[in-house]
Amino acid sequence: PPRHSLHPPPPHPPRGGGEEAKQLEALTRLINPAIGDAISDMLAVEAVLSLKGWTLSDWAGMYADLPSRMTKELVKDRTAIRTVPDETRVTEPAELQTAIDDIVSKVPNGRCFVRPSGTEDCVRVYAEAGSQEEADKLAEDVGVVV
Repeated sequence: PPRHSLHPPPPHPPRGGGEEAKQLEALTRLINPAIGDAISDMLAVEAVLSLKGWTLSDWAGMYADLPSRMTKELVKDRTAIRTVPDETRVTEPAELQTAIDDIVSKVPNGRCFVRPSGTEDCVRVYAEAGSQEEADKLAEDVGVVV
């Protein structure tokens, strides 16, 4: 009978790091790991779980969601900011990424990236931290340097 995607195939035998690295690289070509979209993200998760022989419960037990904040900063020209292809680091202006790294380094469990909007003259700021207050402050502080 045809296999439905919700019924994973039997677990694969263990693979070496080389093959897993190739699979991970191929996955990043199919989805945008920084922002993605719901359908491709869901299919990617399903594929990885199937390859690993994991259940949703196995996967959920590994992950602790951090508090986050997403904001946007209005700018005159969003094209002045350029990022690496996965949009997690700024390449131009270089001093912006340096400022972001400096701010993030002072926040426990902090992570933050910015990207120009594709539709309006603004820059999106995505921040995570150990507490909601820290995530809010991180997004605010990075927004100031944008």
